[in-house]
Amino acid sequence: MSFVHLRTHTEFSVVDGTLRIDDAVAAARADGQTACAITDLCNLFGAVKFYSAMRAGGVKPIIGCDIWLEPENTGSAGEKQGSRLLLLVQNDAGYLHLCELLARAWTTNTQRAQALVKWAWLDELGGGLLALSGADLGAVGQALLAGDAPRAEQLALRLARTFPQRFFIEVQRAGLATNEAHVRAAVPFAARLLLPVVATHPVQFVEADDYEAHEARVCVAEGETLANPKRVKRFSREQYFKTQEQMVALFADLPVALANTLAVAQRCNLQLTLGKPRLPDFPTPVVDGIPVPIEAHFREASFAGLEQRLAKLYPDAAERDRQRPRYAERLEFEIVTIVKMGFPGYFLIVADFINWAKANGCPVGPGRGSGAGSLVAYSLSITDLDPLAYNLLFERFLNPERVSMPDFDIDFCQANRERVIDYVKAKYGRDAVSQIATFGTMASKAALRDIGRVLGMGYGHVDSIAKLVVAPPGKSVTLARVPLPPDQPDP
Repeated sequence: MSFVHLRTHTEFSVVDGTLRIDDAVAAARADGQTACAITDLCNLFGAVKFYSAMRAGGVKPIIGCDIWLEPENTGSAGEKQGSRLLLLVQNDAGYLHLCELLARAWTTNTQRAQALVKWAWLDELGGGLLALSGADLGAVGQALLAGDAPRAEQLALRLARTFPQRFFIEVQRAGLATNEAHVRAAVPFAARLLLPVVATHPVQFVEADDYEAHEARVCVAEGETLANPKRVKRFSREQYFKTQEQMVALFADLPVALANTLAVAQRCNLQLTLGKPRLPDFPTPVVDGIPVPIEAHFREASFAGLEQRLAKLYPDAAERDRQRPRYAERLEFEIVTIVKMGFPGYFLIVADFINWAKANGCPVGPGRGSGAGSLVAYSLSITDLDPLAYNLLFERFLNPERVSMPDFDIDFCQANRERVIDYVKAKYGRDAVSQIATFGTMASKAALRDIGRVLGMGYGHVDSIAKLVVAPPGKSVTLARVPLPPDQPDP
């Protein structure tokens, strides 16, 4: 081991990365790298997938993020300029701090759709994080390239105080115009301030031949064309996943910068707990000053709800008494399974906000998907469909042999949906409620049309090609799997 990658932008960086996580794992394994970092731009969207894939591949995952720091008036000329800083997670506390930094930036401090981290937040939330200066794009690097040594020193010492024994001057040789000038200024600067130097390589794609595809992707995001002579090129062909041998050759004059990548990797030891549900506590009634155990409250609420359902299903008392045993047997089986799997709180929370919605003028669907097979859900008014009447199986929804989170498909009235979300936030706390973001990928036809525009091709010509792509309803067909016409040989 002579080097590990500490700066990689995957496809989750969206605007400037095309590196797929599986490809990063394969490249790290093929080169014998025992550690690798993910440092997407201002997000942790790919962190869990990266963590799981790297561990499965026998490579130590390092979680980090390439953040934008808010412009600050620190220069003698008063110039305000944004800068980059690379943060790497050392432990659980560092992971939580990085999450908080990004959450604050995206929710309270965005400019031109870009989240900016305030310098003061670093002082508060710097624990458990290692910081790399950001090389040419960092605040220190920008000052050095501008020839403003006093400002560079001021910024470097400030970051060194914020991250004691955890701040590194970052150097790169990635084929960009300012790289070598920065290296020549940064190395003696770091030596004078007794700050460690670390070599990184800004990985954007997996192989050098992917450069053109990456540039096309950047143009799609920026609404540019490849042929535009005024387009500012921010990346080079060298920004692929280089091997240890290649990095040793690049930094043969700075072996300590390579060795420090290993030292950084050794200090980053985050252990994520995956597959374990983390649900907020459901507030149960208090009897004689003691909260009722959630399992007992869950059972009581389920049987009480069943009695209300049976009264409506079977108005005749004699028929109701005759039918009750089979319902009670099924309900008991479901309750035991739900308690055993640790999900009574989940059912009670879902029932709570659904019943609130029904009582406050927000229409709710009767139930959809496998959740309709649960008698407990029917008893708690989560669904409005009697599963026994239609021989629906509870095991399709929850199965002890395949432990996974239950998932109710709930349809709320679109006009009132925000009211339900606000109620949940108010009752369980804003810190306990989140909404899911999804990544959309371009379908084959859309990809062809966008690339045709980027290449400067006429819309009519590109559209005629896109229309040749067979797109069956409900199915996703990638360009690699588009069937060829019968009379055309496979290339």
